[in-house]
Amino acid sequence: MELKKIDQDFSVCKVADYTLVDLNTAFCFVGKTDEENSLVCLTKDVPPNATERSDGWKAFRIQGILDFSLIGILSGISGILAENKIGIFVVSTFNTDYVLTKKEDYQKAVRVLGNAGYKIIE
Repeated sequence: MELKKIDQDFSVCKVADYTLVDLNTAFCFVGKTDEENSLVCLTKDVPPNATERSDGWKAFRIQGILDFSLIGILSGISGILAENKIGIFVVSTFNTDYVLTKKEDYQKAVRVLGNAGYKIIE
Protein backbone atom coordinates (compact mmCIF):
# COMPACT_ATOMS: atom_id res chain seq x y z
CA MET A 1 0.00 0.00 0.00
CA GLU A 2 1.34 3.42 -0.97
CA LEU A 3 0.89 6.61 1.04
CA LYS A 4 1.52 9.96 -0.67
CA LYS A 5 2.75 12.78 1.55
CA ILE A 6 0.99 16.08 0.92
CA ASP A 7 3.34 18.99 1.51
CA GLN A 8 0.75 21.49 2.75
CA ASP A 9 -0.55 22.72 6.09
CA PHE A 10 -4.20 21.94 6.86
CA SER A 11 -6.81 23.28 9.25
CA VAL A 12 -9.96 21.63 10.59
CA CYS A 13 -12.72 24.19 11.09
CA LYS A 14 -16.31 24.92 11.91
CA VAL A 15 -17.83 27.60 9.70
CA ALA A 16 -20.98 29.67 10.12
CA ASP A 17 -21.97 28.68 6.58
CA TYR A 18 -20.27 27.82 3.30
CA THR A 19 -20.74 31.16 1.53
CA LEU A 20 -17.08 32.17 1.99
CA VAL A 21 -15.57 28.73 1.30
CA ASP A 22 -13.68 28.55 -1.99
CA LEU A 23 -14.67 25.16 -3.37
CA ASN A 24 -12.18 25.57 -6.23
CA THR A 25 -9.08 25.21 -4.05
CA ALA A 26 -6.91 22.10 -4.33
CA PHE A 27 -8.16 20.63 -1.02
CA CYS A 28 -11.57 21.41 0.39
CA PHE A 29 -13.57 18.88 2.37
CA VAL A 30 -16.96 19.89 3.72
CA GLY A 31 -19.24 18.05 6.07
CA LYS A 32 -22.68 19.24 7.07
CA THR A 33 -24.97 17.80 9.71
CA ASP A 34 -27.96 19.11 11.63
CA GLU A 35 -25.48 20.31 14.29
CA GLU A 36 -22.56 21.87 12.40
CA ASN A 37 -20.84 22.92 9.20
CA SER A 38 -17.33 21.46 9.10
CA LEU A 39 -14.46 22.25 6.76
CA VAL A 40 -11.01 20.77 6.23
CA CYS A 41 -8.86 22.94 3.99
CA LEU A 42 -5.39 24.33 3.52
CA THR A 43 -4.59 26.70 6.37
CA LYS A 44 -4.05 29.55 3.93
CA ASP A 45 -7.64 29.03 2.66
CA VAL A 46 -9.53 29.16 5.98
CA PRO A 47 -12.46 31.53 5.38
CA PRO A 48 -13.06 34.54 7.62
CA ASN A 49 -16.36 33.10 8.87
CA ALA A 50 -14.66 30.16 10.63
CA THR A 51 -16.13 30.06 14.13
CA GLU A 52 -13.64 27.50 15.46
CA ARG A 53 -10.44 26.14 13.97
CA SER A 54 -7.64 23.73 14.70
CA ASP A 55 -4.47 24.54 12.75
CA GLY A 56 -1.27 22.55 12.46
CA TRP A 57 -2.35 19.43 10.56
CA LYS A 58 -0.35 17.54 7.90
CA ALA A 59 -1.77 14.90 5.59
CA PHE A 60 -1.07 11.92 3.41
CA ARG A 61 -3.28 10.24 0.82
CA ILE A 62 -3.79 6.52 0.40
CA GLN A 63 -2.74 6.11 -3.23
CA GLY A 64 -4.99 4.58 -5.84
CA ILE A 65 -8.71 4.21 -6.09
CA LEU A 66 -10.01 2.19 -3.18
CA ASP A 67 -12.88 -0.10 -4.07
CA PHE A 68 -15.70 -0.13 -1.54
CA SER A 69 -15.21 -3.88 -1.09
CA LEU A 70 -11.74 -3.35 0.42
CA ILE A 71 -11.90 -3.83 4.16
CA GLY A 72 -9.53 -2.81 6.93
CA ILE A 73 -7.30 -0.30 5.16
CA LEU A 74 -8.00 2.54 7.57
CA SER A 75 -8.12 0.12 10.46
CA GLY A 76 -4.57 -1.02 9.71
CA ILE A 77 -3.22 2.51 9.43
CA SER A 78 -5.11 3.87 12.42
CA GLY A 79 -4.10 0.86 14.53
CA ILE A 80 -0.41 1.39 13.85
CA LEU A 81 -0.71 5.09 14.62
CA ALA A 82 -2.74 4.44 17.78
CA GLU A 83 -0.09 1.98 19.02
CA ASN A 84 2.39 4.83 18.65
CA LYS A 85 0.10 7.33 20.39
CA ILE A 86 -0.51 9.39 17.23
CA GLY A 87 -3.99 10.87 16.87
CA ILE A 88 -5.59 11.19 13.45
CA PHE A 89 -8.35 12.98 11.59
CA VAL A 90 -9.59 11.16 8.49
CA VAL A 91 -11.39 12.51 5.45
CA SER A 92 -12.78 10.15 2.84
CA THR A 93 -13.71 10.90 -0.76
CA PHE A 94 -15.40 8.62 -3.27
CA ASN A 95 -12.01 7.33 -4.49
CA THR A 96 -9.73 7.29 -1.46
CA ASP A 97 -8.94 8.37 2.10
CA TYR A 98 -6.80 11.15 3.53
CA VAL A 99 -5.21 10.76 6.96
CA LEU A 100 -4.22 13.88 8.87
CA THR A 101 -1.99 14.04 11.93
CA LYS A 102 -0.87 17.00 13.95
CA LYS A 103 2.28 18.55 12.52
CA GLU A 104 4.42 17.56 15.52
CA ASP A 105 3.50 13.86 15.01
CA TYR A 106 3.72 13.77 11.21
CA GLN A 107 7.34 12.62 10.74
CA LYS A 108 6.90 9.95 13.41
CA ALA A 109 3.69 8.78 11.68
CA VAL A 110 5.46 8.53 8.34
CA ARG A 111 8.36 6.64 9.95
CA VAL A 112 6.25 4.07 11.82
CA LEU A 113 4.03 3.45 8.78
CA GLY A 114 7.13 3.02 6.62
CA ASN A 115 8.56 0.58 9.15
CA ALA A 116 5.25 -1.34 9.03
CA GLY A 117 5.64 -1.89 5.30
CA TYR A 118 3.75 1.03 3.79
CA LYS A 119 5.55 2.68 0.87
CA ILE A 120 5.83 6.41 1.50
CA ILE A 121 5.86 8.59 -1.63
CA GLU A 122 7.25 12.13 -1.37
